[in-house]
Amino acid sequence: MPITLETLEKIVRAAGGVAMTYFNDLDQLAINKKSARDLVTDADVAVENYLKQALHEHCPEYGFWGEESGKTANQASRWIVDPIDGTHSFSKGQYFWGISVALEIGGELIMGAVYGPALDDYYCAEKGKGAFKNGKPIRVSAETSLAASMVSTGFACLRQYLEDNNLARFGRIAQATTGQRRLGSAALDLCTVADGQVDAFWEQELNLYDVAAGALIAMEAGGTLTDFKGNPGVFPKQILATNGKILEQILPLM
Repeated sequence: MPITLETLEKIVRAAGGVAMTYFNDLDQLAINKKSARDLVTDADVAVENYLKQALHEHCPEYGFWGEESGKTANQASRWIVDPIDGTHSFSKGQYFWGISVALEIGGELIMGAVYGPALDDYYCAEKGKGAFKNGKPIRVSAETSLAASMVSTGFACLRQYLEDNNLARFGRIAQATTGQRRLGSAALDLCTVADGQVDAFWEQELNLYDVAAGALIAMEAGGTLTDFKGNPGVFPKQILATNGKILEQILPLM
């Protein structure tokens, strides 16, 4: 592997420092709209530019796919980056937003990192080597009952004005579970599954850069990743992450 988890952490934490310079001066933050409900800020662009340059310096043979700048020519082996997942939360001064960086080679997720700079929580994983939070190994929860579970979700579908949205699904699952959360960053949501903070997370109509790193971290922590029908894999348009123990109970409600 031409880059180690330790080197990736230095790069991603440095990108977090770039983000925090903007976060600590939100009055001066320039906010633009990509669409009616989709924001982009100067911070998104600055963090992505930093990551694009730093990752290229270490791994010039790899391509890059970033939310703001799009794809470079070489995509067979690539970095998949969301510079700030949870831009709306970021722009409001909330803490639950994160930087997501994944390495995909030949269609397989190999390495991932998700960093919440305002929380100073750093999650990472390398395929086959487990998942970590702030340097310590993490595992999914041991909860076996959906009725006792805490779950989280998101509503990207509503931002896109889609008729096929998450509201009825959320209603069904909320009534069947003990706790529900909507935190605003799919990347960090997946990490909370990995860390056992929640027992399941689902969302629809996301993009790969939102979930690639978090999905690998969740899987390396012992979680399951499927679509809403239970097919295994990372499906951004229908992503369901669980601790594995409640998967069969939540699927009928999806």
